[in-house]
Amino acid sequence: MPEPRRRADAVRNREAVLDAAETLFSRSGPAEVSMNSVAAAAGVGKGTVFRAFTDRTGLLQALAERRTAPLRAAVTGGPAPLGPGSPPRERIPALLDALAAAKLENLSLYRALEEAGAASPYQSASYAWWHTTLRDSLARLTGGQDAGFLAHTLLAAVRADLVTHLRTVEELPEEEIRSRLAAHVRTVLEPLSS
Repeated sequence: MPEPRRRADAVRNREAVLDAAETLFSRSGPAEVSMNSVAAAAGVGKGTVFRAFTDRTGLLQALAERRTAPLRAAVTGGPAPLGPGSPPRERIPALLDALAAAKLENLSLYRALEEAGAASPYQSASYAWWHTTLRDSLARLTGGQDAGFLAHTLLAAVRADLVTHLRTVEELPEEEIRSRLAAHVRTVLEPLSS
């Protein structure tokens, strides 16, 4: 009987930490918030935070996954154009536009996630999921040839550091960024066989 209680406590604590991180990050941005302050706001010890998320990067990844859960559900089982049954020429631009919109909406979180720790963002489970999803759709157009490489290059166009640069340095509005991304995706897909 004690084991289920610990699991319930762990789930409750994990959600409390995510809720606290959401609140604190919305006020100050992820880069300004310490793990100690997240633990204090959640009403748990710092050790509880580290047990649940391993490190700051793990917390950021869990928060990003939580925020994009509805999008991921639409991609895995939703209707066209995001759903898996959609024609690749419709699905690929829709996937990238939806991901760009998510990055724009959560820019400080994704920026902190890309900058967190020394690990490559290309090795994260989230990146691997998006890459695989995009690669599989691209493979339907290319017969598999270069689909993995093309997926990497298209995902590079929605990196948070690039999107941040476009918004803050080049001062492009969100609609312009998404419009230019759509034009870029059309250029990439145009020569691919179907």
